[in-house]
Amino acid sequence: MILADKIINERKKNGWSQEELADMLDVSRQSVSKWESAQSIPDLQKILKMADIFGVSTDYLLKDEIEPENGTDLKCIDSDSDTPLRKVTLEEASEFISMRKKTLPKIGIGVFLMITCPVILVLLAGISSDYPDILSEKAATVIGLLFLFIQIGTAIFIFISNSGKLSKFKFLEEEAFETAYGVDGMARERLSEYEPANTKALTIGVLLCVLCAVPLVITSVMEAPAIVTICMVCLTLILVGIAVYIFISVCGVYSSYKILLQTEDYTPKMKNRNKKLDALSSSYWILIVIIYLATSFLTNAWHFTWVIWAVSGLLYALIRNIAQALIKD
Repeated sequence: MILADKIINERKKNGWSQEELADMLDVSRQSVSKWESAQSIPDLQKILKMADIFGVSTDYLLKDEIEPENGTDLKCIDSDSDTPLRKVTLEEASEFISMRKKTLPKIGIGVFLMITCPVILVLLAGISSDYPDILSEKAATVIGLLFLFIQIGTAIFIFISNSGKLSKFKFLEEEAFETAYGVDGMARERLSEYEPANTKALTIGVLLCVLCAVPLVITSVMEAPAIVTICMVCLTLILVGIAVYIFISVCGVYSSYKILLQTEDYTPKMKNRNKKLDALSSSYWILIVIIYLATSFLTNAWHFTWVIWAVSGLLYALIRNIAQALIKD
């Protein structure tokens, strides 16, 4: 391996773009690009600094006959072939960010509708149980199920229509790529600008998740009437739905800049692991939906089966953490 190949491999191994490495070395991105294409050679001071940054010896960088000790070739990590990585232009990056800003709030609404779809049914079931003269059980079930299916249908339509718009950019989350000049700088600048909004959204979302259980705790301690407890259950679902909407619509946009920078959960190494975890997640939640609907229809206990979602969420976190520990990078 020549010096150019070693610079490319070490940079990609750490998940850095050319601009990020250039910033660390106090040079221009064009300089790094020329080094990697063997059009020029860095001076001795830059080589010494690169050795320190990469955590390798200068002999490894300078002597062509010395290969990586672990025999790692990042071409195998970053892609399935020897073809050059796809380069994302500034126009494509801007379109990606713009599309995410438009679609993620809509997807958040879809998720909110899915989480709160039993609310009307549960509320009407409680009213019909305590006040049968006002609303019969049959009417409550029919009206409640109508709203439930309308919300689920609307959510599915939102998911399908908006997921299609983002499909052209799916490779950014699944594959390694190169960025054209200006993309990393733009992404870092906007990431910094958007950070206060992301922090605020995270704070509000987490606070809502913590507070959502408070109404149920209060009603259980006060031994409130059944209709009050049911109302608190509905309020809990609504608060959770709002929290998830905030996470998706605001924090999702914030993660868009990390996707472009290929940092944290979006480094080439993490992308390979996430592909395996995504398959597990999809299968898991499809199974939970089937269990929820089957249990609810068979028992007609819609006022209680919502607990399946809460338990499933906690169980999912445990399963995903175990899977992450078992899956090798």
